[in-house]
Amino acid sequence: MNRIVRLETFHSEFVCFVRVTAEDGAFGWGQTSTYNADITAQVFHRQVVPWALGADSSDIGGLVHLIERREHKYPGSYRARALAGLDTALWDLAGRRAGKPVASLIGGAAGRVRAYASSMKRDISPKDEAERLTRLCAEKGFTAAKWRIGSECGEDVDEWPGRTEAIIPAVAKALGDGIDKLVDANSGFSVSRAITVGDLLADHGVGHYEEPVPYWDLAATKVVTEAVSIDVTGGEQDWDMETWKRMIDMRAVDVVQPDVMYMGGLSRTLEVARMAAAAGLPCTPHAANLSLVTICTMHLMAAIPNAGSYLELSIEGDDYYPWQRDLFLGRPFDVEDGHVTVTDAPGWGVEVSPAWLDRSSYAEAALETFKPSAYGALYHKGGKL
Repeated sequence: MNRIVRLETFHSEFVCFVRVTAEDGAFGWGQTSTYNADITAQVFHRQVVPWALGADSSDIGGLVHLIERREHKYPGSYRARALAGLDTALWDLAGRRAGKPVASLIGGAAGRVRAYASSMKRDISPKDEAERLTRLCAEKGFTAAKWRIGSECGEDVDEWPGRTEAIIPAVAKALGDGIDKLVDANSGFSVSRAITVGDLLADHGVGHYEEPVPYWDLAATKVVTEAVSIDVTGGEQDWDMETWKRMIDMRAVDVVQPDVMYMGGLSRTLEVARMAAAAGLPCTPHAANLSLVTICTMHLMAAIPNAGSYLELSIEGDDYYPWQRDLFLGRPFDVEDGHVTVTDAPGWGVEVSPAWLDRSSYAEAALETFKPSAYGALYHKGGKL
């Protein structure tokens, strides 16, 4: 057994990278879910580290399952976000140890993955959104694009009056034929309005309708799915396996969209993809920023048999998300002919920028010195454990 002997976190408010080291010296990089990453780092050290130190570094799924059981009194998003840091770091370690990309370890291979240009903006006019998506498709060769409609959890109140009805035809017409069209409503509509909007989308050739109604209401989602003629998609927020089973069994959506980081890592996301495959549903994961989540999703999409038609690739740069700046060495998200590339480099195929690490807040836990009861005070002092 190659035990885990050191776990380190490097975090800002928005991002937390995890480095895991095994007793043979092998290491791997992972990431917890973005946003409130400083809080997630504390959860990681308090509720993941005690169970992971000394565990077998090669039994990734088994260790994730163990921690879920040991921390059964703390289910929820933060536990999953923290577990993602351990899981993704262990997959990177496994790939580096084997000299293979993670995609190869889970049944796929290095190669190109088709991407869609994914807009994150709602404070943009229909005219400006149409112009920039059309330009990006021409410049980067994208053959699919997604834009935002409604207002996030907006209860039928649009970002501004009439925006949804204006932006759907404006962008659809500008993109024209040959570009797959997707929209994201972010849980913005009631059932009746969602169906009305769904009919409008169908009239303008949009084929992907994401989170039309509050995502937690699976019954309402199913009503919309059955009422409209285009694909209803969802699941990005969900981490609980029982919720996923219900969603898939009742066919609440046409396409499942797990997020690797919200789910708790690659291992649990693969479980969802397998459940969906057994039900004949495609998996088009959520990957809404240019952190490790998109890189992990590239490997996932290069491996699963029920991968959807395209990878989500955010078009929002560092000006929109300043915290994304200089996370990695090189250019892992470069687009050529509408595709990104999973390289044959070991693990996730990326290195975290040393300059970013130098600016981050740091904490570590080592097997030979770890004292769980002393952790809280030491962590908040920035000390080593």
